[in-house]
Amino acid sequence: MGSPKLQSMSRRGFCLCCVGGATFAATGGWLSPRQAYAEARGLVSLIKDSAATSPIKTYKLRNNISALEGSGGNIAVLTGPDGKLLVDAGIGVSRPQLSKALAELGGEPIAHLINTHWHFDHADGNEWLSAAGAKIIAHENTRKHLSVVQRVEDWDYNFLALPASAVPAEVFTKEQNLKLNGASVALRYYGPAHTDGDISVMFAEANILHAGDTFWNGIYPFIDHSTGGSIDGMIAASDANLAAANNDTIIIPGHGKPVSNKAELQGFRDMLVAIRDNVGNLKKQGKTRDETVAAKPTAAFDAKWGQFLVDPGFFTRLVYETA
Repeated sequence: MGSPKLQSMSRRGFCLCCVGGATFAATGGWLSPRQAYAEARGLVSLIKDSAATSPIKTYKLRNNISALEGSGGNIAVLTGPDGKLLVDAGIGVSRPQLSKALAELGGEPIAHLINTHWHFDHADGNEWLSAAGAKIIAHENTRKHLSVVQRVEDWDYNFLALPASAVPAEVFTKEQNLKLNGASVALRYYGPAHTDGDISVMFAEANILHAGDTFWNGIYPFIDHSTGGSIDGMIAASDANLAAANNDTIIIPGHGKPVSNKAELQGFRDMLVAIRDNVGNLKKQGKTRDETVAAKPTAAFDAKWGQFLVDPGFFTRLVYETA
């Protein structure tokens, strides 16, 4: 596990959310759950060490909204007189770099934080951001997962509960609308998708959509079936994102290049559908999971989508579990 890979990981803004991929395996083959567990235990420390020094890159968008890359999942920031609103919290050890990036966007205090879902690379920063003054908002299932020891079966790994102060204080079930800094901010629950608590955040006047981990730009996504995720849910979320977007919408994905658009989202959705159908057809033929992986149902997409942490074999297994 050399430094170039770790540099690549931090540069792409990844975190534990995707450690099940086989990229880190010496053989290059897919890791069994128990092997992934061994890898995950080391990767938590490696990822935190990387995040502790990784720079934050700022993309200024429009209407006082920016995207920040470099601390776990991509973060959106809205600035203004009501204080800063963040969408996702990144990794806690990134606090010095993230604080610097936030200060460069303006002197307003941190006032609100929205978690798009519960995963480590999107909510680990909750504790320091809450201490800094952020009121945390999320779907009720996200609060549930952050409040208890939460197991992710694909990694054979248990995540500890966050301190009470870091758990979302305000939750909703279907939708919530905020008016902050002159912006209309719409929070919408997808239904189970990447997890069972994923939400979208739409900044209406700016026409900017943060899709969380229902959209991974240019790379295969992790699907957490341990907490309600499924391939059909991911496709349904993509359809919802496409319906909410037009050709001028800026779309912020959970991972991958932070500034995206409807055309790239359409390509992601089409890839998901094609692989879901390919895997489903093999299952109908009675193929086992390993036989399905060996049949390479993702082959047409691997050159573009399969070059990072969630490799083709691992993604095939994720789809097989819920197809």
